[in-house]
Amino acid sequence: MKPIATTRSVTGIPTGRLAVWWVITSEIVIFGGVLASYLMHRLGHPEWANYAVHTNTWAGAFNTFVLLTSSLTIVLAHKAAEEGDGRKAFRFIWFTILGGLVFLVVKSFEWTHEIQLGYTITANGFWAFYYTAAGIHAFHVIGGMIIMAILSFQVRRNEELQRVELIGLYWHFVDLVWIFLFPLLYIAK
Repeated sequence: MKPIATTRSVTGIPTGRLAVWWVITSEIVIFGGVLASYLMHRLGHPEWANYAVHTNTWAGAFNTFVLLTSSLTIVLAHKAAEEGDGRKAFRFIWFTILGGLVFLVVKSFEWTHEIQLGYTITANGFWAFYYTAAGIHAFHVIGGMIIMAILSFQVRRNEELQRVELIGLYWHFVDLVWIFLFPLLYIAK
C-alpha cells in the first residue's frame, strides 16, 4: 500500500510532481539570479568579450548536443516506465546517466585546459561568473545522475515507475539551464 501523501493532493497534482515543480521553481530563482547578475555585469564590462574568446565553443557545443541527447533518453525512459517496462526504462536511465558523465568529463578537460592557461576563477569577473555558473550547473548534473542511479534499481524491479517522470522533469530543467548558459558564456563574444 502506498503512503497517502503520494496519492492525495489538494491541487489535483500528484504530490511528487508538485514537489519537483517546487524544486524547479526554487532553482529558477537561483539560476535566474546568477544569469541576471552575469548579464548586468557583461553589459557594464565590454572587455569581457575579450575573455570569452578563450572559452572552447566546440566543447560547449558538444556538451549541448550530449545534454540534448540525454534529454531524449530520459524521455524514452519515461515512455518505457509508462508502458510498465522497468527493464527498458532502467537501460534508458543509464544512457541518460552516461550522457551526464560525458558532459562532466568534457567539462573537466575544458576547465583543466583553461586553468593551465591562467584563466582561473580569480583571473577576473568574467571567469568568476563562468566558473560559478557552470560549476553550479555541474553540481546539478551530478545530483541528477545520483538520483537517477538510485531510482534506476527500483525501476528495474518495476517499482516506483512514476518517479521516472519526476527525475525527467528535473533533468529537462538542468538541460534548459545549459541552453541559456551556452550562448551567454561561449557564443556571445
